[in-house]
Amino acid sequence: MAGEWTLTTLGEIAQLHEEQVTPASTPDAVFHHFSIPAFDAGRTPVVEIGSAIGSNKFVVPRDAVLVSKLNPRIPRVWEPDVPTGARAVASTEFLVLRPSNLVDRRFLRFLCLGPTIRAEMEARVTGTSGSHQRVRPEDALAIPVEIPVDLSEQRAIGHILGTLDDKIEVNRRMSETLEAMARALFKSWFVDFDPVRAKAEGRDPGLPQPLADLFPDSFEDSELGKIPRGWEVGTLVDLTILNPEVWTKETRPAEINYVDLSNTKRGRIEAVSTYQAADAPSRAQRVLRRADTIIGTVRPGNGSYALIFEDGLTGSTGFAVLRPRTARYAEFVYLAATAADNIDTLAHLADGAAYPAVRPEVVAATPIVRPSNEVFGWFSRVAGALLAKRAQNERESSTLAALRDALLPKLISGELRAKDAEKFIGRAAL
Repeated sequence: MAGEWTLTTLGEIAQLHEEQVTPASTPDAVFHHFSIPAFDAGRTPVVEIGSAIGSNKFVVPRDAVLVSKLNPRIPRVWEPDVPTGARAVASTEFLVLRPSNLVDRRFLRFLCLGPTIRAEMEARVTGTSGSHQRVRPEDALAIPVEIPVDLSEQRAIGHILGTLDDKIEVNRRMSETLEAMARALFKSWFVDFDPVRAKAEGRDPGLPQPLADLFPDSFEDSELGKIPRGWEVGTLVDLTILNPEVWTKETRPAEINYVDLSNTKRGRIEAVSTYQAADAPSRAQRVLRRADTIIGTVRPGNGSYALIFEDGLTGSTGFAVLRPRTARYAEFVYLAATAADNIDTLAHLADGAAYPAVRPEVVAATPIVRPSNEVFGWFSRVAGALLAKRAQNERESSTLAALRDALLPKLISGELRAKDAEKFIGRAAL
């Protein structure tokens, strides 16, 4: 049996679970809601009460694998972690699959992410709209698949790919924490003015004495309300140069490493596409440098923004590029421009029916309260360390994701055996 593979169908190794529930019928009950938006936002279910869930949902058993039948060109496969005793529901846009005794659950997840099922799902869509094409459940279950007969081989494959995924997930959560810490510090110092407020009230601001001495101990009036005495009201224009460089046909490099709005999500550049200059999209014009902040001006509420940590990238003309006039402004500019309140403001200012957008100048006009250069320097050192660690995590995750994506089709097809993949990766990586 060792090494033997068998040809079967998805429906023969996994049962479709179609039990439905109406969460609104138990309005005070708490549900773990596995939705398409929750998957896209970070693969964490939304925990909410029944009254907040407006339509019928599938019940999610603890052993399920969720596969989106909506727009399968965007692979959404979820191995939900349902706490013991929790009530879990999923969008009816998911196929809720329960593995049979012929298949390991984690292996099933990666099988559904593999090239065979992805290609078959895309080939079996119905509907004329490119954004709302779906696969009928019966068509998905009929997809032919080849799997190892030996469950231990399946588990070994799932373990290798899953361990890489787990490392990526740990990095993602750590990155979210690091950014949240930087944002909390920004808000404390430059929005709530906590150190100034503490000193004004005769309290210890809880900062090293050399830093505490840099904060005023009183407030003064301004057009933005009360601000620390001696600080100035301004805009991001005071600290940045807007869209400082663009490529032309004569100056652009032979190879373009392109960053687009669709691949930039709330501080993360999820993918960089490499083109030869002649083949690059016409929007690939913004020259990006280390310490630049980029913010999507088209549908700004989508959160297409990031802080750049490397040279050699080219951004879409759909970005506003804010280049700090000095290095100590970089973290302040990024966090001020991309604060949740400011992104909401930009979203409300966006104009246009099909592609609501704001002009880059509107982004650069974001109002700020400007402290002393010494406070800028301290903030840059502290917040910069947090954001640099996040960038390091993202680079590591990109490497791990590339390795996983290279191994997945080879392991799922049997071209590469699990024991050989372990040798290739090295025990240290696992």
